[in-house]
Amino acid sequence: MISACACLMAAHVFAQKVAYRPTRHYGERVDMFASLPAVDSTATVMLGNSLTEYGGDWGRMLRADNVVNRGIAGDDAMGIAHRLCQILPGKPRRIFLMVGINDLSHGITAAQTASLVCRLIDRIRRDAPDTELYVQSVLPINESTGRWKRLAGRTDDITEINRLLNIHCSKLGIVYVDLYPKFVRRGTNVLRRELTSDGLHLSPQGYKLWAFELRKYM
Repeated sequence: MISACACLMAAHVFAQKVAYRPTRHYGERVDMFASLPAVDSTATVMLGNSLTEYGGDWGRMLRADNVVNRGIAGDDAMGIAHRLCQILPGKPRRIFLMVGINDLSHGITAAQTASLVCRLIDRIRRDAPDTELYVQSVLPINESTGRWKRLAGRTDDITEINRLLNIHCSKLGIVYVDLYPKFVRRGTNVLRRELTSDGLHLSPQGYKLWAFELRKYM
């Protein structure tokens, strides 16, 4: 007879399995996450793409215990949806979600991008109704670097994505964390140069500002 403990362990391993692997880095990250202690009900989960991953030790930045970094560079709404099985079964206390910029880089419209993110929000709310969900605005970009060709001409689309996300969160009673105005140069939709390393990713000063804003919700 298989013990109850063994059954629970087997269920945990199954819950951690992520078959979807669009990139090598994605696969390496989900394998690493599976090897770490499982997310539990005391955890604050930083969930997103490279902006989240490159933040590193979010617990130090947020000055809080049991903050786990579940960012994957290059990830999008679909990728996050496929790996929620590593997060939601543990019923984390909080999730800070940031996603959308990579979806936009796939050549879809702002409305289509927002729709994908909204479906992800709905999934998290449905499967983890007691988790505090904080949806962060998509951060601005600075096209002057000329580096991110797939985002050329998309600067103003980010404001439309954020408008739609804000509306959706308001309807569901979910906290929308509007970081965007803090990161743009006054009077523009352009990411402040001192806050970015390459027009998309953040400088240490950018992360310092981001963490300062999120500490208000801790």
